[in-house]
This record gives sequence, structure tokens and C-alpha cells, in this order.
Amino acid sequence: MIPVITIDGPSGSGKGTVARRLAARLGFGMLDSGALYRLTALASQHAGLAPQDPEVVEVARHLNCRFDEQGNVFLDEENVSHELRTETIGAIASQMAARPEVRDALLQRQRDFARAPGLVADGRDMGTVIFPEAQAKIFLDASAEVRADRRYKQLIENGFDANFAALVEEIRQRDERDRNRSVAPLRPAEDALVVDSSELSIHEVEATLWRYIQDRLADQGE
Repeated sequence: MIPVITIDGPSGSGKGTVARRLAARLGFGMLDSGALYRLTALASQHAGLAPQDPEVVEVARHLNCRFDEQGNVFLDEENVSHELRTETIGAIASQMAARPEVRDALLQRQRDFARAPGLVADGRDMGTVIFPEAQAKIFLDASAEVRADRRYKQLIENGFDANFAALVEEIRQRDERDRNRSVAPLRPAEDALVVDSSELSIHEVEATLWRYIQDRLADQGE
């Protein structure tokens, strides 16, 4: 059985950064499921589609995308890593992720990432829906203010304009949508380790999760 580690949580909790670090340490593949929804949002925007247009489902089903080892994301062979991280695309992706038919279109594509020697999957429903039999499940959280501050610094560093108060409000609204959607709501799996990263450095989070993953993989190997 191919080992799968799932790391779920809201936007800005640090799950993407720690997932990449853990995947590198383990020598596993990496799935950024949020990037697939952002790619769907970007491709739909390029096609002139609104988030609720029925054609969006076909866009999701036929995405021509790939990821490289440096963390770059390509859509139709164009590097769109920078575009994917804008707040506009993030907001559109969140709306699309609430549509059951879009989630269905991306379900098998995400599961296909589970290949030897293993996978670290980062998202919002990795442990509850996509990989319910994962060997280790983690739910990483942080307060809205801390997540907004992280996002603000990230945007400024990448040359985007940002407003802290607006980011806090947007994060709260996105959390509300994600937690109350009818399909795959944002919540920890029943057997997940829940970690609040609000007062922790990324190194402290990584150390905590590394110990947990090693214990879980050892248990599975017995």
C-alpha cells in the first residue's frame, strides 16, 4: 500500500510550506490540491467564464497542467505560479470548490497523485474525502489574524498590493464558506492530529508533525 500523509487546514495555516518540507524529507511526491482549484479558476477566467457557469466543470475535468520539482505550476505549458497566488484567483477558487460537480471532476485526478514511494497531500478535504485511508492525517490551523498577517507579508514580498483588514475579513468569509459548504466541508478527520500553528514557528510545526508521521508510519509497518 502506498503511504499517504494528508495535511488539511484553512488558507494561511502553513500547511503548504510544511507539506513541501515534509515531502522533501520523506522523498515523497507532493500534491497541492488547492492549486488544482486555482488552476480551474484561472483557466475559467481565461475562457471568460463565471464561477457558476456550467462549462467550468469541463474546464476542471480537462485541465492541461503540471507541477515541477521547484514548486512551479504550469497551465498549457505556461508558468502561472505567480498568477495563481493572487487574491482574486483565490476567491474564485474558493467559490468553485463549493460546487459538488467541480469537486467530482477533480476527485480522481487528485487520487492519481498517490504513487510510489508515497505522497504528502495538502488541502482541505484530503483526510476526509480524497484519502480517507491515509496512514497519517493532520489538520493544521491558526487564527484568522495570524493567517492574514502571513498572507499580507507574502503578498508584499511578491510585489502585490495588500490591505491587512481586508485580508482578515476575506479569510473569515472564506472559512465560513469552506466550513458550511454541503460537500466536503472543512473539518478535521476524526483520526487526525490537530495542531494550532498560531504561536509556533514553521520549524516547530515541522518538528511536531515529523515525530507524529514517523510514529504513524512505524505503527503501520508493524
